[in-house]
Amino acid sequence: MAKRKKIDVLEVINDSAQNVHDTILKNRKPKMRIPVRSLSNVAYTTKPGHFVLKDAVKERTLTVNTVKTFAQTLKMMSLSKELVTEDNMATKREAYYISKNWGDAAFKEQPESDTVIEDMEAMFRLNREQLRFVPEEKGGDIAGRLIVIDRDLKGKKLEIDCTKFGSGAYSIPIHVEHLQFRSKAKFILAIETAGAFQRLVQYGYWDMTKCIMVSMGGVPTRACRRFIRRLSDSLKIPVYAFVDGDPYGYFNIYRTLKVGSGNAAHLNEYFCVPQAHFLGVTPQDVKDYNLPTHPLKEVDIKRAKDALRNDPFVKHHKPWQDAINMMLKSGVRVEQQAFAKHGLDFVVKTYLPEKLKKPDKFLP
Repeated sequence: MAKRKKIDVLEVINDSAQNVHDTILKNRKPKMRIPVRSLSNVAYTTKPGHFVLKDAVKERTLTVNTVKTFAQTLKMMSLSKELVTEDNMATKREAYYISKNWGDAAFKEQPESDTVIEDMEAMFRLNREQLRFVPEEKGGDIAGRLIVIDRDLKGKKLEIDCTKFGSGAYSIPIHVEHLQFRSKAKFILAIETAGAFQRLVQYGYWDMTKCIMVSMGGVPTRACRRFIRRLSDSLKIPVYAFVDGDPYGYFNIYRTLKVGSGNAAHLNEYFCVPQAHFLGVTPQDVKDYNLPTHPLKEVDIKRAKDALRNDPFVKHHKPWQDAINMMLKSGVRVEQQAFAKHGLDFVVKTYLPEKLKKPDKFLP
């Protein structure tokens, strides 16, 4: 299978390069068609349950003004082909520095090279891991009733028990496709902040509830989202998200986890978790649990209003529209740690047990 996948990636790269070559020999300007990656070019329905690309594309035609970007794209394609052929990989930062050998085609800053890699993903409908470019960031942390079946450097099967890390946790690797799982957990709890995750680890929450806890560490990385997706698909258990009660937590973190993003719409079917549901913290929780809050910032208000106007996911789900309007009317946001007002064990002994009794009431 791995060999087949390698051949498929090489065929896609070679076919694209050959098309550029043949077009030039015909004395025509070569073009590259790249899907527009934004919320304005995505659609959402409950099936398949994630953002999908619509038809808008941008064309990159070889002209005097675009020759550098065109050359950079071809050089990055060549680098990807080399990495795939040699079973090697490069971080995005390394790819940027490799370009310093490309003369006039060198990138000035890494965001430029990152954009070209993302364009290649969209153009080829392949993820950057298949193209052998990997991120610098770690995937996330795991604690709970889960056996991860991996392999060591010599290819020997290795079973990792996520209950055996004491006060620590298992770190999700960058590559997760080869992993297998064994578990009798009842659900997966995806947690935004490392602080809230550590609090639950300290109280042995995963043991009390027979669950798997995932620390997303803010906006979940692609490896983290793919891990949760594969885990939920494999074990056939629900995913509940527990994040801060603010527009950033709702849209940048939860919405990205559940349905993906406009920028990565070409890959959302692999890197989102449509079966996820929003446990909290909700605007209603602020009232029900008398939580301390902070005023909404201007950026919060803008993000919330933009979601109401432009986010296909929010526009599809009236409960989310109601929740956002409730938050805007109250003018406040709330953090996961706000439950500490009622005691450090309140979230473990009161909030989560009460919420988990009514999963049918969770926001979609």
